[in-house]
Amino acid sequence: MEVTTAGRFRVYRSPRDRDELLLLERPDEAVDWTDPNAVANADDAFSPTYVSQTGYDGDLSERVSELEPGNEIEATLTWDDGTPRFASVSVVDRTRFRFVGAATGLFEAARDTWRSVPDGDAIGSRVTYGTDGDPNAVLYVFAKQPGARDLFEEFTDGVVPLDPLLGRLAVETRSADATGEVTVPDAPREVFVIRPLDEEFVLVAIAFDRDGLFAETMRETYC
Repeated sequence: MEVTTAGRFRVYRSPRDRDELLLLERPDEAVDWTDPNAVANADDAFSPTYVSQTGYDGDLSERVSELEPGNEIEATLTWDDGTPRFASVSVVDRTRFRFVGAATGLFEAARDTWRSVPDGDAIGSRVTYGTDGDPNAVLYVFAKQPGARDLFEEFTDGVVPLDPLLGRLAVETRSADATGEVTVPDAPREVFVIRPLDEEFVLVAIAFDRDGLFAETMRETYC
């Protein structure tokens, strides 16, 4: 009997094979990522599945080949001798992830964010604004971990999921809607994870609109 599973997943590049994708199963949409307990349990909320990106036919082959890291998808997987393959897939959200493992000359807002982190803390954040005064991105800085742990690689491989940061942004946006405050665009995001060579932190910059000027400038500068 054919075994199938269906769910909603976040797409990553597989760290072990260029012809497969890593899918992290999305948690319940009701998770409030502004809750510190939810963030602390994030590692338990995502289960990984490695799925081949090749060997499909027709429309399914085209849809699978076009999947990008960061896309949120709904998919049905079939299991043959314990090996999962796509039976169907559709993109729910076109958010995109980009990982830059060696960067220099990081922009001033990122460095200012790190300088504003209180002594003893390992994480800082700030919202950035365009020349029109509208918010265009949120920056997170994480202290580089000494020793064996490489936080950048953990973000890249999905060991540390990026969904809690995206989920926190979604919750805070809904809260702003309720209070009538300025909100961010309802558009696919672009997430830039950057490891600067000459800084003591790893940067996660979430552009509110992947087609906006901030995202375009980041791509032209670092990608």
